[in-house]
Amino acid sequence: MDVLRIPDALSARLPGRWGESAGSDVVSMVRLHGVISAQPSPVPRAVINSSSTDKVLERAFAPERLAAVALLVNSPGGSATQSALVADRIRSLAAERSVPVLAFCEDVAASGGYWLACAADEIYAHPTSLVGSIGVVSQGFGLEGLIERLGVERRLHTAGRSKARLDPFLPEKPEDVTWLRGLQDQLHEQFTAWVRERRGERLAAETELFDGEVWTGVRALELGLIDGLGTPREVLSRRFPDAEQRPVEARRPLLARLGMAAPAAALPGPGGWVLDALSAVEVRAAWARFGL
Repeated sequence: MDVLRIPDALSARLPGRWGESAGSDVVSMVRLHGVISAQPSPVPRAVINSSSTDKVLERAFAPERLAAVALLVNSPGGSATQSALVADRIRSLAAERSVPVLAFCEDVAASGGYWLACAADEIYAHPTSLVGSIGVVSQGFGLEGLIERLGVERRLHTAGRSKARLDPFLPEKPEDVTWLRGLQDQLHEQFTAWVRERRGERLAAETELFDGEVWTGVRALELGLIDGLGTPREVLSRRFPDAEQRPVEARRPLLARLGMAAPAAALPGPGGWVLDALSAVEVRAAWARFGL
């Protein structure tokens, strides 16, 4: 009986256990790049959320001879909930496989980006990386005059006086801002508790740690926010010298893999164009806060 044999060159490219060499350890490398948001972005591959990372993380923790998982974090932050969901998933998979997780901060691991990094057992950064920003920020746009200029009549009906709080098409109310700041304080407490839980006694006893400030990798090491300075290649080569460093990426749609464009989506109306443009501006502004 003929047995189908997969060529070695092809086998090395296959996901999961088919591509593993006999007896070789693996360090899976997962790139977490972008703003953290549940909302899709008009900028390709610019968003991190539980939906976009779930399958990637599963594949990263799947190899039979898994030595460690490395997270390459490059994010200015975003949604606290999505940050927590992704971080919880990482911890769950790490516990199932009993393997260490190492995070590497690239240009920036700030706010939600640092929340993700804290899902690792060890955190490393480049001396020039920007790390920290343990705080909460809300941003948006006041668009109450925009629809008038577009000649659009907006009709809003609610049951409950607080249902339309902070509606971008309505003037801002002081009581709504007070309510928002109360929520921010609660989220800040949860963020602080997560960092203390994950970093423990490694944190320096300084009150400035949780005031939203961001630091270079050098200062972050002094404050105990990270465990060392170095690049993924040098740290992983030193820690796991015999392991294959294997990038794990999201699988592209079939049409994209075949070099074909996906079907064009229906063109949005005037309001859709505006919201897409504002979404792109928000993504850009999130990076710009750190000079990137």
